[in-house]
Amino acid sequence: MSFQNSFAAARAAALALFLAILGCVADTGPSFAVTASATVRDGNSIQLGDVTYRLDGVDAPELDQVCIDDHADPWTCGLEARDQLAKLINGRNVRCDDVGPEKSFGKRHRAICTAEDDKTSLNEQLVRLGFAVAREPVKANVKPAAAEAKTNSAGIWKGCFVAPQEFRIGKKDGTLLGAACRSDRDKEIRSVLFPDELTMPPSCSIKGKLAVRARVTGNIGIYHLRGCPSYPATTKPDRWFCSEDDALAAGFRKAYNCRRPK
Repeated sequence: MSFQNSFAAARAAALALFLAILGCVADTGPSFAVTASATVRDGNSIQLGDVTYRLDGVDAPELDQVCIDDHADPWTCGLEARDQLAKLINGRNVRCDDVGPEKSFGKRHRAICTAEDDKTSLNEQLVRLGFAVAREPVKANVKPAAAEAKTNSAGIWKGCFVAPQEFRIGKKDGTLLGAACRSDRDKEIRSVLFPDELTMPPSCSIKGKLAVRARVTGNIGIYHLRGCPSYPATTKPDRWFCSEDDALAAGFRKAYNCRRPK
C-alpha cells in the first residue's frame, strides 16, 4: 500500500473514531440542566422560570379530561394528576435535565425532572402512582413503572379512561384502558369520557374546537379567546385551555377573528 493510501486510510479511521465518540457524547445526557422553583402547569408539565418542560416519557390526562373511577363514577382525572404532581414536588426546587424541544411545539422542552433531595425522577414517580402513562419518545426510564401501575390498578388504572393522546384528538372510538372497563357498557362509558358538554376547568376559559379546516395550517383545531366575536358562538367546545401556549402546544391555532383581549 502506498504512503498516500495509508495516510488516507488512517485519516478515514480517525474521522470515523471521532464521529463515534461524538455520537456517544451526544447520547450520554441532556444538553443542559436548570434548577429552580417550579410551577405546575398540568399533570405532566412544569414551568421553571420562563421555560415550560414536559416530563419526558410521560403523558398525563389533560386538565379537562374525564375518567371513570372504580365505582363507575366520573371524576376529573386531569385535575387530580396535576394535584398529584404538585404533591410530589411539595414546594421544593426542581432540577430539570433538558432532553430536547417538543416535536410538535418547539417553544416547550422535554426534560427529566427531579425534586430536591429525591433520588427518583418526577417522571417515574408520577407514572408509578398511575396518574400518567408512558409516552414516546422517551429517555426517562418509565416503562417499568408504567407496567407496575397497570398491574396494581393504581391511579387512573383503577377505573376506565382513554389515552390522553386519543382524548386530545377526540378519538371517541379509541381503546378503553383500566381495570373497570366493561365491554357490555361500552357505549355508556364512552358517553361519560366524551360528554356533550365538557366542564371548564378552573381558570381555563379558552375554548377549543376540532376543525377539519384547521388542517390547512397543520393544526387539528381552532381556539377562541374571551372577547373574540367567535367566542360566544362557540358552543360545546371540544377542549378547554388555560393559556394560548397550552392551546398551541395541543395543535390548535387562534381563530382569525380573534384579537388578544384588553
